[in-house]
Amino acid sequence: MTGDGLLRRVLANAGLLLGGRTVNALVSLGYMALAARALGVAAFGVLVLINTLAQFMGDVVKFQSWQTVLHFGAAPFTDGRRSDFQRVVKFSLVLDLVSALVGIAVGMAIAMLFGRLIALPQGMEGPAAVYASTILFMVPATPVGLLRLFDRFDILSAQAAVSSTVRLVGAGAGFLIGGSVEFFLVVWGAGTLAAFLYLTVASIRELRRRDLLASFTWRGPLTAGMPNAWRFAWATNFSSSLDVAFTHLTTLVVGGLLGSTEAALWRVARQVADAMAKPARLLIPALYPELAKLHATEGQGAMARLALRVGLVGGGVASLLLLITLLAGEPLLTLVMGPAFGAAAGTMTWQVAAAVIGVWALPLEPMLVSMGKPGAALRVRLVVAATFLVVLGPLVEAFGMSGAGAGLVIASLGMGLGMLWSLIRNGRAGNVGDAAH
Repeated sequence: MTGDGLLRRVLANAGLLLGGRTVNALVSLGYMALAARALGVAAFGVLVLINTLAQFMGDVVKFQSWQTVLHFGAAPFTDGRRSDFQRVVKFSLVLDLVSALVGIAVGMAIAMLFGRLIALPQGMEGPAAVYASTILFMVPATPVGLLRLFDRFDILSAQAAVSSTVRLVGAGAGFLIGGSVEFFLVVWGAGTLAAFLYLTVASIRELRRRDLLASFTWRGPLTAGMPNAWRFAWATNFSSSLDVAFTHLTTLVVGGLLGSTEAALWRVARQVADAMAKPARLLIPALYPELAKLHATEGQGAMARLALRVGLVGGGVASLLLLITLLAGEPLLTLVMGPAFGAAAGTMTWQVAAAVIGVWALPLEPMLVSMGKPGAALRVRLVVAATFLVVLGPLVEAFGMSGAGAGLVIASLGMGLGMLWSLIRNGRAGNVGDAAH
């Protein structure tokens, strides 16, 4: 397939995801607005902190098994080697199970022992610990990898909408009856479970349709034919775990230092910022499978040409959305969430700016991972995340939420430059230069 054809396929798959995620972004704002209006800013902040704690633990322990499926499964799937492909799936499922069990145990322990450190009110440690059980449904990523490999982005596009629709219905009921924080935790958990079941059933159906479940067995070696499989799994796990420093952990730090009200404002700002940057970010999951296939067939020059084109498209879209945020951020927040949340507009602008920088650098990490260099991406993330965490507390204490937002922008810039340097250092500068022509 030509470079233009590959770009069109990436954009088409991203477009499929965008349809579902656009609906999800609107529905998500709807259920958050209902919860915020039903609970008030402070109680809504408690809900945010409990949900963020569970998401934080899920992301920390999560093996990015979808990357394992793509990296090791693309070649045997393309070549029709069913038993080798099944071994990849088996290894990926083991990663999911182990990470889920560890995440639940650690999440419950943190909620019970350290809840007060993140501004949870007395008596909410128990509900937070129970909610940690939903990590079981947050962690599994094997179905995502399978559906991406099978180019079933139409199915993936509905995943987030399934979860958000369940939460919207529940939040509507909670708004009408004046539901408590515990009520909304049940609603949030139900949404997570619904999305998990949807993806699991869909991926099993797709495996059966391709006759890839026949003779499947749990017996035999786990990683035979997958060189450095554990190293790859740990590297991608650590790399994604470091990303929580810029998402969930920041919310927890803001809540711990400034209180649940500020945590609510920060989370709402991030929700809107993520929704606005989502169209460009959706190029990433659409890009990964194509890079994995190119690496298995055509080599790194073709990968670099595709990555450069995707980066230019994504960066242009993201920059336009930053302009919209600057012009309409505060009215949007006030309209959707209520007057009390208009104060988060400045923070939201910082977060959108950080996202835009990340989108311009979007193809760099997928390039490194697809070339079998997840460790290089990990080292960049480690340095940037460690630096960010060192300065985050002082920034929040000195400048409040604006300090955290400015720190995110600087960290995003450092991440992009670090990934580019790492790509060049690994001898890919020539391919990237060729792609420009």
